[in-house]
Parts: sequence; C-alpha cells; structure tokens
Amino acid sequence: MNPTATVSEPSYAERLEALRRSKAKQTLEKQRLRGAMDFDDHAVILPPEELRETVQTLGGSGVYFTDVLLKSFKPIPNHPNGAFYGPRATGENFRRLLEVHPVCIDPMSSLAGAYVANFMSYRTVPWNPDIDCTELLAEHTKYQTIPAIGGVQHMCQDMEMGLKLGWGGILEKINHYRPLNPQSEDFFAGLEHVVLGIQNLIRRHAEGARQMAAEQEEMHQNLLEMAEINQHLVSNPPRTFREACQWSLWYQSVARMYNSSGSLGRFDMILLPYYEADIKAGILTDKEAIFHIACHLVRDTAYIQLGGPDLAGKDATNPVSFLILEAAHRLKIPANVGVCVGRDVEPKLIRRGVEVLMEDRIGVPKFLGVDNTVAGFAANGFPVELARERVYAGCHWLAIPGREYALMDIVKVNLAAIFEVAMKDMLADSTVEPNIEELWSRYQKHLRSAMDTIGKGFDFQYEHNHKVFPELVLDLLCQGTIEKGLDASNGGVEFYTFGVDGSALATAADSFAAAEHRVEKQHRLTWKQLQAHLESNWAGPEGERARITMKNSPRFGSGNSLGDEWAVRIARAFTEAVKAKPTPRGFMMIPGLFSWVLNLSMGKNIGATPNGRHAGDGISHGANPDPGFRKDGAPTAIAVAVAAVQPGYGNASPLQIDLDPSFSHGADDVEKVSALIRGHCDLGGTQVNINILSKEKILEAHKDPSKFPDLIVRVTGFSAYFASLSPEMRQFVVDRLLCEDGAQQ
Repeated sequence: MNPTATVSEPSYAERLEALRRSKAKQTLEKQRLRGAMDFDDHAVILPPEELRETVQTLGGSGVYFTDVLLKSFKPIPNHPNGAFYGPRATGENFRRLLEVHPVCIDPMSSLAGAYVANFMSYRTVPWNPDIDCTELLAEHTKYQTIPAIGGVQHMCQDMEMGLKLGWGGILEKINHYRPLNPQSEDFFAGLEHVVLGIQNLIRRHAEGARQMAAEQEEMHQNLLEMAEINQHLVSNPPRTFREACQWSLWYQSVARMYNSSGSLGRFDMILLPYYEADIKAGILTDKEAIFHIACHLVRDTAYIQLGGPDLAGKDATNPVSFLILEAAHRLKIPANVGVCVGRDVEPKLIRRGVEVLMEDRIGVPKFLGVDNTVAGFAANGFPVELARERVYAGCHWLAIPGREYALMDIVKVNLAAIFEVAMKDMLADSTVEPNIEELWSRYQKHLRSAMDTIGKGFDFQYEHNHKVFPELVLDLLCQGTIEKGLDASNGGVEFYTFGVDGSALATAADSFAAAEHRVEKQHRLTWKQLQAHLESNWAGPEGERARITMKNSPRFGSGNSLGDEWAVRIARAFTEAVKAKPTPRGFMMIPGLFSWVLNLSMGKNIGATPNGRHAGDGISHGANPDPGFRKDGAPTAIAVAVAAVQPGYGNASPLQIDLDPSFSHGADDVEKVSALIRGHCDLGGTQVNINILSKEKILEAHKDPSKFPDLIVRVTGFSAYFASLSPEMRQFVVDRLLCEDGAQQ
C-alpha cells in the first residue's frame, strides 16, 4: 500500500451521503440499546462496544431508561454518598472523562470529534444532600411547579471570545486572573482541569488522524489536513473557516458532554470574517464552506440564529446565512436552525427558509419573530441595543452571549395544577357560594403564591449551585467569570434574568370557559355535580356524558370565544404575577409560555379537569390551543390565538403548527406559508415551529416506527427522529396532527 499515491477522493455530495448513512446507523443503534428518547439527543453517538457498559438510570419524567456509559471512566468522589461536588472535584473528574473519551474520526468528514457519552452520565447524585432544600421543594410540589434548584446551563456562551483566544489563550487568561482571586482557587483549579482535558482530547484526535492517514489511501490528504488543523488548535486560535468550524465543534461537543450546554447562536455572523478572508485568499469555495458546516451539524444539533438585527438595528443576513441553511437542507437530519422574521430581515432568507421547510418536510428551519423578542426584552427596562444582542440559543429562548445567566426553559408553572388547587380551595370553603369570579380570585392568589415559591427557588439556586455543579465549560467563554473568579451561576456574569414558563394555558383556559359556560350560564351542571365528576374521573355513562358536554364548550382558539377570553386573561395574570416583583434577592424574572416535552409528565399528578380531560392525561402544549380546538382547525385561527397570549417581555411563546402536505394544491404554497408566518409575527408572535407531515404516513409510522427510520418531526422546540420517541410522545404528535388536519384538506 502506498498512502502517498494520488487517489481520487469522493465528491462532497458522496461524502455527505456517507455521513448521513453513518448517522442513520448510529441512530438505529441508540434506539435499539437506549430505547425512547423524548428529547434532543444532540447527535450523541454510543461508545465502541468494547468500551461501553449499560446501567438503568431514572429520568426526569420518573421513568427508568438504559444509559450507556464509558466503562473506562470511574469518577473519584469527594462525598460519603459516592458523588462529587464543587468546582475542583467536578473539573478533575470531567478531565478524567475527556482523557478516556475515545478518538472519533470519520474520514469522510472534514472535522474530527464527536460526543460519545450520555448526558451527565458521569454524575451519580445531582444535588448535594448537605445543602438541604427539602422544605422548598415541598412548596414547589403544592403547585406542581418545576423549580430552578439543580437546573444547569440554558444560557449562551460567547463563541467569538473563544475563537479569538484559542485554548492556549483561555489557559493564559485563567493563569493571569488566578493569583488576583486567591479566594477562588478551587474554581480556577476546576477551570484549568477542563481546559487541559480538552487539549488532551484534541491532541489525541490529531494523532489519531495522522495514524489513519498512514493506513489508508482514499482520504489520505483529508486526514493529514485534519491532523494538522487539530494539532494547531490544541493551543492556538483558528485561522481559517474550516479551523473555526473545527474549534466550534470541539467546544460544542465538550459542552454537551459536560451538562448538555452550548449553542451556536449567530453562527452566520461568527463565521463571516473567516469566510470573507478565505474567499479573498482563494482558499475556500461555497461548496467547501457548505460541506464544513454540514460536518459540524451532523455532529451537533446546536441552536443557530440566521439573520436579524445587529446592534444598530441593521439586518445582519449575509452569505454565510444562506450557506448554513443550505447545509441543513442537504443533510436532512434533525437540526435547530432558526430563520429570523422581521420588518428589515432580508426577504430572500425567509423565502428560502420556507422553501427548505416545505421541500424537506422535517420541521427545519423554525422561524423567529425577532422584532417582537427585541422589543419585549427592551420592555424590561434594557436598552434596545442590548436587546439586539440576545440570540436564539435554545428550544424557545434567547440570551446575551457570555453576559446573561437566565436558566431559560427550566422553571415551569403548571397553570392547570394551580386551577386544581384553586377549585378545591373554593369548593372546600363552606362560607362562600361557588362562582366563577370567586374561582378566578383564588386562582390569582395561588398563582402569586406559586411565583413567590419560584422566586425563592431561583435565589436558592444562585446561592448554592456553584458549590454543587458549577458551569465550568460555559465559564470559559463568559465575560467576567474568569476575571472575578466567580461561576456564571453565582455572580460571574453581568445580567441575571430568570426565565419562568407558563404551561397548560389551554387546559386552564378551557376549564374556566367550560365551568362558566355549562355551570353558570347554562346550568347544565351544578358546582357540586362537577366536583363529583372530577373526583370520579368522569366515571360511568353519566360521567362520560358530562365530560363530553364540558369538553364541547367554547374553547381557546375557536375565535372570539369564552376560551379565548380566558386564555388572554390567564396569560395576562401570569405575566403580571411574574413581573410583579423580583425574587427576594432582587433578581428579575421574565415570563414565557412553553412546556417543552413535559406536557405529558406534568399532567400525571393532576386530577380530571373541567375541560373534559381525564386524570393523569397530559396538559396542553405550550401556548397552543388543545388539538381539536375547532372543527376546521384553521391555521390562521391558531396563529391568531397564540399571538394574542404572548407575554411580551422578550422570551418566546412558540406557535406549533402541523400541516398536511395536501393543505394546498397550488403553486403559491411557499407564499401562503410565508404569509402565515409573517402574519403571526405581525400580530406579536415570537416563534413558529412547523411540521409538514401527511396523516397517512404519520399513522403508519406510529404503528411501526421501524419502517420509517428517517422520518423526522419537530416535537416542540427541537426536532427528532419519530422512531426515537416514546409511544406516548409519538401519540402526542399524532393527535396534534390529526386534530389540526381538517383545515388543510
């Protein structure tokens, strides 16, 4: 064998197809071994068989799943319970994990590395039992709220800082500020361990690429270039577009491995200087740029914002915006690319985004109502220039890169649970005659009480999380953390704007509407009869008749209905409760409406509700009306309904809409969908997630997911392989599509 012989390499299209096949094989293996994954899997791949072991892990929804670990990694505890806590121990153990992480190189890719360890698999006990939060967690349980305590990441790093410094520069920065903050020695030790672990990981991949180059002919030159690039990046900042993509992928992979953090933010703006320099130097073509981006996306589903205003308000859409969109289009795998929609955003970008959405039918891209999120964040009292710095960085949320710690998409207020508490409270009080306004008064009281508890939870998290599991990887690319010797979760960054999401809006609104319509206005039931049906979970023929009667009351989304009125009323009350006062320590809270995929688990502990829902069933999804909200399920109706309940303070409350490919038979489908998106944003909408799926295909896939291994759906803020979802989550997607399908025939 002569590895230096001239051998024709496959084309970029052939290499991309090879990467897609590898991705499909890895996904099938995860489905077989790990089972259901009702979350964004971040393109994690399993360790080689000889390096893996499986354990049963209790998931956030209370269900055990098979976790796959690197058996060569054994953490060293610093606590009697066998776990480790604090920055030094966390950094040391994470470094150990990186040093046994296998070398992952696909010779067809232009970039080395992959994430080969499951989310937080190296941590055995998430919270330190010595820091007691039992009483505070019990307060959260009363209203079924999901607390901030133990929450991690959900902020955005300053990627430009990392690209400018490189790992060697970051290490120099740590060593510079370390003696200036002697009180934070453990923190700096933890940071140093993380960087040294990353450098070791990159160095081993450079060596691995060089060894592979010596053993094969076909991709010999590519592997030599990969080796040279990664050897340079061990300590130095990137010089070229390809090197910038490689550096970014290393950061993303490590951040995912650490605590599932990391995002790409405004990746088109971040990569633009490298693109322009390489194009000018004649060392890069658009074909090559698309390929490098695609190699990044196949290894990481990070959140990307395309277009949108710069600090002066001018649209920042550029050639790289279109290249990123094209890379996602050619890959056709789960990705989280968001295209900005606004008055000044380049119309060609929006149109191209809709074209890709409709052609690929995998829920990519999503659309970001950037004018409204900017104006909303400014409504908190921040300068509009600062609001423009916020970037799309998660399922529905935004953050100022490297400067804002917000725990977005962590805390959830279960508006249906608050309804249940308020109704039981009213019906147990013999001194009052039950009525809808009395119920509303008690609902508001309990909503405010829930917010008081949530505020205390945020403060507790701020005071203690850095002692349990600090944000070490994010700390590396934050403004102020290294300089002050403080973790991002505890004073290291400039802004603390804690996100609070309201969930189950339609469940609560339709319950109020049904009670008012059927009990107070029509007298079809008494309050006592309604209470009995709820307590029996609509048992028996009489209970089922009552349930159908209540369910068929005027619902949220049907247009100018009691349900719509109650949804707006509840959304405003929720927003006012969040904004009424800061946390006890004085931190700002910002409202949004979102449930992520917790709509199933959040309903398990709630009894039957007056909207006809059975006990234990899932709650409504995000800001959306419940499926079947009106007979025609009109897309315009749902767009208007969701726009009407936006809190308006900078956090998105997404519109999730599912369209059948047969919704229109004309040549102007792109214009129709574009008009729907723009119309929603013009009404105040902040984000639009769209699936285009045929009813027949989704039903067949639900019966036997294995027949459709490539079927991708946008579940909520993220997209995923349909076959990777649990039967319950697949059913949720199916129900949503079938009930909204009527308008598209």
